[in-house]
Order: sequence, then structure tokens, then C-alpha cells
Amino acid sequence: CVTLDVQAACLDTTVTQELLKEGFHRDLQVKVELGEDAGGCAVAARMRLPPGIYVDPYELATLQQHNLTKAVLFPDVIDVEAPEYLARDLVLLLFLERDARCARCFRAAVPVHARYHRPAPGTHEALVVLESPEVLLCCCHSHLSTECWEPAEVDTPCSSDNTTPCQWHSTKHRPAYEESMLRVPVGLREHSSLVCALTLLTTGLCSGLILAAACKYGHFW
Repeated sequence: CVTLDVQAACLDTTVTQELLKEGFHRDLQVKVELGEDAGGCAVAARMRLPPGIYVDPYELATLQQHNLTKAVLFPDVIDVEAPEYLARDLVLLLFLERDARCARCFRAAVPVHARYHRPAPGTHEALVVLESPEVLLCCCHSHLSTECWEPAEVDTPCSSDNTTPCQWHSTKHRPAYEESMLRVPVGLREHSSLVCALTLLTTGLCSGLILAAACKYGHFW
């Protein structure tokens, strides 16, 4: 897994982002340890996903029906079959749950999937850069320090199952190493001609076999 720790400039809020599992289908896990008590507040992580990675909205809806993940996806209509070079950025607002072992700790995870990339010259992999998530708090009955938190432009309620508007606040992060990398296997551009030739040959052979079988065993009227 890839671990990314970012120390906030105020009150030592810590964000840990991890990519679990291997291959094209991963779990993106976010952990937040706040520097102050956030009793009664909703905690969320806002992440910008580049075109090389996406969240399946149908899978997300199923997980939310079983209360396994709470999140809001922008836009909510996504072409899950599109390759990386035809896709666009996504914004994921992931609602975090309190960690029972730590009063100021929150965590959540969501499945993510890598998209297919164009063949590249001289390399077997492409890099997808994931920025560190932005930590957001929505507090209806408590006040946050203005030195540490500022209003955020987030047009969404305090939870995924609520429709009431909410004022979110964001931490002021230091511009530290706020990136992690996902390595996606890609084909070599030098092999394009060979792959096309073999694909055409295989397609022609299979089509011929199907046609021969249809002529031999088929019934035509």
C-alpha cells in the first residue's frame, strides 16, 4: 500500500491516505486524527480523483444501501468503460466514521478502479497522481477556531442520507508532500503493430470457424 501523511499547519491534524490491494481494483482508505475535539461534528474528506482512477457509482450505491460506505460523488453520472484519455476528473466527498479506539480519530474506505491508459513508449506502467484529501468539518452545535478552520465551498449536506444544507469548514494545510502514486500497467507502443495484426488474424480465424459451423450444423429456411 501507499501511505501519505500530511501534517496540518494548525493543531496537528493528521491525514493518512492508503491504497490497499493490488491491480486495477483497489480500496482507498482515509484516516484523520484531529488536533481538537470534534464532538457532534460531521467529518469528511474531499478528494479530487484524476481521470486515471474512478469510483463506480453503482457499486457506491450498493455499499450505501448496506451502510458500508457514505459518500457523495460529483458528477454522479460516470462512464465506467471510458479509458483514461477520454475521462475527466471526479470529486469524492467521503464521510468518515469515528474510530472506537481513538476519540479524535475518524476513518472510511471506498473502492476505486484504475482506467485503461494508452500504450506508452518504453515503459510498462503509467502513474496516476492522487492528491492529499482536504479535511472538512460540519458542526451544527459547536464553534470551531477561526485560526484553524475556514468556511469551505461545499454544496452538500452534513451526511449522505440528509438533505439539509450544511456549512462545512476546512483545515489550512501546509503545502507539504501531498501526493501519492498509483502505478497502472500499460502496453508498449512498440508492440501496437504486432497486437493489431494478431487481433485481426484471431478475429478472422474465429469468424471463419463460426461460419463453417453454422453452415455445417445450421438449419436454414
